[in-house]
Amino acid sequence: MKVIHDVAGLAPFHGGILVPTMGALHEGHFTLVREAAQRSLVDGSGRKSPVIVSVFVNPTQFNDPKDLERYPRTLDTDAKGCAAAGADVVFAPAANVVYPPGENVPPPPLPAVATEPKLEDAHRPGHFAGVCQVVKRLFEMVRPSAAFFGEKDWQQLQVIAAMTREARMEIAIVPIPTVREESGLAMSSRNVFLTADDRVRARAISRALCEGCGEKTPTAAERVMREMLRAHAIEPEYAVVRDAESLRPISGEFSGSKRALIAARVGPVRLIDNCAWPR
Repeated sequence: MKVIHDVAGLAPFHGGILVPTMGALHEGHFTLVREAAQRSLVDGSGRKSPVIVSVFVNPTQFNDPKDLERYPRTLDTDAKGCAAAGADVVFAPAANVVYPPGENVPPPPLPAVATEPKLEDAHRPGHFAGVCQVVKRLFEMVRPSAAFFGEKDWQQLQVIAAMTREARMEIAIVPIPTVREESGLAMSSRNVFLTADDRVRARAISRALCEGCGEKTPTAAERVMREMLRAHAIEPEYAVVRDAESLRPISGEFSGSKRALIAARVGPVRLIDNCAWPR
C-alpha cells in the first residue's frame, strides 16, 4: 500500500472509493475502510475499484485553534491500520497541497441543513463551511465514484450528502453505522482525552439515546434524554429528536424518518452521538 502526499500521485486511483478522515484512526474508521474494500465495484476488466483513505487535519473546520493544535496525528500507525483493513493508498497531503498559496479555494454554498437546525451549526460556528470546503476539495483531487462516511457525525453526513446533490457531483455518499465500544460509547478520536472517571460517565450518552428511543413522542424522548444525562452530571448542549434528513424540529403529525441526537461535554471533551428514533 502506498502513502502519497501530492495530487499527481492520485491519477491511478481516480474513480475509486474515498474514505475521508482526519487521522488518529480507530476501529470506527477501519470499519469504513473494510466496508469500502468489500463493496468496491468491479469494472469490465474484473478489477476492483481502489480504496483511498485521505488523512488530513483540516484547519478550516476548527473554530478553536487549541483544538486544532492538540488533535492527534498518528500517520504511521494510521497507514498500517489502513493497509490491514484493505485500503490501496493513503493520501496524506500537506495544507499547501489542499489549499495552494495564492489560489482561492472558497467553500461551496452551504445547504440548508448546514445552517438551519441550530445544532452543530450553532455550537460550532464556521465548522460546516470548513467541512464543505475540504470535502469538495478532496472530491476534486481524488475524483472518487463513492465516498464512505460514518453515521456518528449525523448532521455532517446530511450536510455532505446535500452539498454533493446540490453541486451535482456524481459521487455516491455511503453511510456506515456508528461503531461503539463495548460499553456503548461511540468511538471517537477524542475519546483518548477522557479520564477513566469521565469515560464511565460518558456511557450515559448512549444510554440516554437508548432510553429516549423507547418513548412514544419526541417531547417525552427529549425529556428522558436530558434527565438521564443530568443524573450523571452531564449538561447537554442539545438532546433532541429531529427530522432525519433536514434536522428541522418535528411539528404535528410527521411520518418521515427521525433521529435522536445528543451533544455534551464530559470533562474537557465534547462528544456527539445519535440513533434512529423510535427504537
